[in-house]
Amino acid sequence: MFKDIFYKRRKYATINSPTNPSSAPTEKKEIPEGLMVKCNRCAEICYTKEVDKNLKICPSCEFHFPMSAFERIEATLDDGEFLEYDSDLISTDPLDFPDYIDKVEKDREKTDLNEAVVTGEGAIHGHPVVIGVMDSRFRMGSMGSVVGEKIFRAIEQALEKQYPLVLFCASGGARMQEGVLSLMQMAKTSAALARLSENKGLFISVMTNPTTGGVSASFATLGDYNLAEPGALIGFAGRRIIEQTIRQELPKNFQTSEFLLEHGQLDKVVHRREMRDVLGTILDIHQVRGE
Repeated sequence: MFKDIFYKRRKYATINSPTNPSSAPTEKKEIPEGLMVKCNRCAEICYTKEVDKNLKICPSCEFHFPMSAFERIEATLDDGEFLEYDSDLISTDPLDFPDYIDKVEKDREKTDLNEAVVTGEGAIHGHPVVIGVMDSRFRMGSMGSVVGEKIFRAIEQALEKQYPLVLFCASGGARMQEGVLSLMQMAKTSAALARLSENKGLFISVMTNPTTGGVSASFATLGDYNLAEPGALIGFAGRRIIEQTIRQELPKNFQTSEFLLEHGQLDKVVHRREMRDVLGTILDIHQVRGE
């Protein structure tokens, strides 16, 4: 009896035989998991490989799927050439938070990353840059001590080498499992960016979906240029919390990159296919030092 209730689901989709739509289950063809992907906006079913070749953009509605850190680096830097910084830094468990380390270890296995941000250096249109890319697959891109430290060190490298700094942000906010040590990273990274600015360093922030919480309230919005991808969710508190607090209904496009641009909080919304060229143009304008 219980075997009929509890059973292991196969990670496959099935389709009927094209020659006989009403064919029996034994004649169904199995599609391996991951072969197809459903668009979050238009609900179109697309081949995963087609989406990957299209910079993770839906071919039907131009929805921007999330990119991994190294996919972003390959799409942004000249020839994908990249020298990584601090890849050995890993999180500890300062608060003995239940199951925290187990969850971090699972994310390491799933993403092949040690933390939610990858930092290093490369070039864009021939201009040397220090670059950081957050990866939402790792603890939803949350900012813990290691994420803050890696971004801090990247800022210091940009200051020392007189390279521009480019950060691609994607985060659910501060990492609650590290408590105040996580919140400290907001001030730490902001202070480092202030030093970079005082020394006339260039900082370009690119906000992707989502950029929220403590990350949006610190380094993500401190760029000399604040750019964002189309349709990105950008904000501090959640929509429902804000509506309950102010007792008003918010616009449908509230906290989108287009809404922020309309209200003067962004410099430009940039399509992913144009991002590398836009960054190159900004670097051209500033005649980057260090060349």
